[in-house]
Amino acid sequence: MEVFGFDFGTTNSLISYIQGNRSVIFDQGSDEPHPSVVCYEGDNVICGAAAKKRLATHEIGVIGNVVRSPKMLLGRQNIHVDGVPRRPRDMVADIVKHVISATEGDDRYELAHGIARAVITIPVDMDGAKRKELREAFRQAGLTIEQFVHEPMAALYGYLRSKHDPENEIRRLEGQYVLVFDWGGGTLDLTLCQMQDGMLIQVRNDGANDLGGDVMDEAIRREIEKRAADAVGIEMGQSDIDPGASLRLLARAEEAKIKLSTQEQEPIFIPGYFRNEVPDPDIDIMLTRDDLEAIIGQKVRQGVRRAKALIEEAELTASDISLCLATGGVVNMPAVKSGLYEMFGATRVEISDRGFSIISEGAAWIAHDRARLRLAKNIEVHTAKSKYFPVIRAGYEMPTEGEFSEAEKLTLYCTDPRDGVGKVTLLSPNRHGRHAQTNDRRHTLASLNVKVNSSMDQLFERIILRLEVDENLILHAAAKSAIKGDSDRAEIHSLEFGLDIMQGITGRTVMKTNDECKVDALPKKPAGRSGQPAHPQGGIMLRPNIATHEDITLVPGEALIIKQLGKPGGHFSRIEELTSTQRNERAWYVRCSYCNSMAGDPKCRCLSGQSGSKVSSFRIGS
Repeated sequence: MEVFGFDFGTTNSLISYIQGNRSVIFDQGSDEPHPSVVCYEGDNVICGAAAKKRLATHEIGVIGNVVRSPKMLLGRQNIHVDGVPRRPRDMVADIVKHVISATEGDDRYELAHGIARAVITIPVDMDGAKRKELREAFRQAGLTIEQFVHEPMAALYGYLRSKHDPENEIRRLEGQYVLVFDWGGGTLDLTLCQMQDGMLIQVRNDGANDLGGDVMDEAIRREIEKRAADAVGIEMGQSDIDPGASLRLLARAEEAKIKLSTQEQEPIFIPGYFRNEVPDPDIDIMLTRDDLEAIIGQKVRQGVRRAKALIEEAELTASDISLCLATGGVVNMPAVKSGLYEMFGATRVEISDRGFSIISEGAAWIAHDRARLRLAKNIEVHTAKSKYFPVIRAGYEMPTEGEFSEAEKLTLYCTDPRDGVGKVTLLSPNRHGRHAQTNDRRHTLASLNVKVNSSMDQLFERIILRLEVDENLILHAAAKSAIKGDSDRAEIHSLEFGLDIMQGITGRTVMKTNDECKVDALPKKPAGRSGQPAHPQGGIMLRPNIATHEDITLVPGEALIIKQLGKPGGHFSRIEELTSTQRNERAWYVRCSYCNSMAGDPKCRCLSGQSGSKVSSFRIGS
């Protein structure tokens, strides 16, 4: 079945498809995408360009009975639209249905089948909860999301795929840093990537929804209104404004912003703008490029500064960037180009000539090449003595529609249970890739706290950690104490990803699965000083599960009996051959042979129910 690329943008939406070795763009005609706008008039649902015509503003959100970019409202239960409560998920579904219907009905192209599956692009700051809502909205619209991909990464993939020799360009950029500077109508999205072993890896992301081109259009319109009001000697608010004329001015402001990228001045004429017997009701203003710079120059400089800050956060400089790919309508403004040229030099800045379509084309190529999303940074557990153990390694393949990653399970040991709490902290190194060092800086992803038996010895209470990733790229973490039975859970929505571009283009697998990425040995248990706790109170550590020689005293007690119970003709080790810790482990961690309860479980009434009865039951078996 064909898989399409769907750029469901803040301002506009667009579907693309790869046919043969070229991309097909399903626009409205004349390079016009579908506006992400929906209008509700009674029982009528109006979407796209027809809904946009009812707007006199470029504001995002609810304006009367019109909603612009309901994607930004995802996560809220209900929004009142013209007094009627509506779910943002339903509004998104209405727009998606409209775009699909318009695409399938496009007479210029004949689709063998309907549009049922797609790679969907999302902003870099869309968290897991909103991704989940977005998936449900697309399901309502009858479209299955194959996988998500961040918009800047899709743009970069589309750029590389459009090259005459993509493989050669990938080899040229191997080990190099690339900045994607995507400045569209709704948002400014920045992604710093590195090409590593044929994979595009996200190093840093940044996003802002208060610097989009639509915000600039509003600023231009307000300034023109003010100048026109000053010219006829009135203050804003003293005269009514014709709604239709206001909408025309907004459209002209957007046009002027684009035209002043290539010319010095642009006339703005809107007849009958003011009402209430104003001496001159028309707007007749000559807007120059210098005027434009004065109106929106601060926002332009703000956007360029964000790019510089992002690079500095990665401990890099502008000279470390081999390519700056600039996409979106705003990047054609001379002030933006000038700022990027000044930072990187003209030879390292690539201004895309397919700004309105490159993201959807990139998504379509990702779908065509079956390029898979992979984890960009290790998911680690912080163990005693400030050690970091990678539970899931960078390069791990992310699940797609209907999948869950294979669960990664780890047994941890509480180093000091005196406060009755075992503390499990999950972190990710700031360094991307599989080769993070101990002294690299890290940021906390989640902290899980479970109750443990405070009377137990050090390193006796086990904490079972389970990690898995779902189709919405949400990491689910769960920890449970083996004896106390307490549990804690967390969802992590802010993972960073890479895209296996070389595999997609050539079919060669570069990265490895998590099983292939695991380290050779676990950290060894350090010996504590006499009379002092060896580890932080409530801390955890890993117990080594390898040895250089055969030594039964290194095997956990319950592992001995479980192994021997399942072995035909097997026998139990004699109790006197085991250490006291192993004997206790057999007593506490092997379930009751009568009722299958854990030691200390009040439900177990098989023996006397007194302390030590479980030990006795397994000594009989031994």
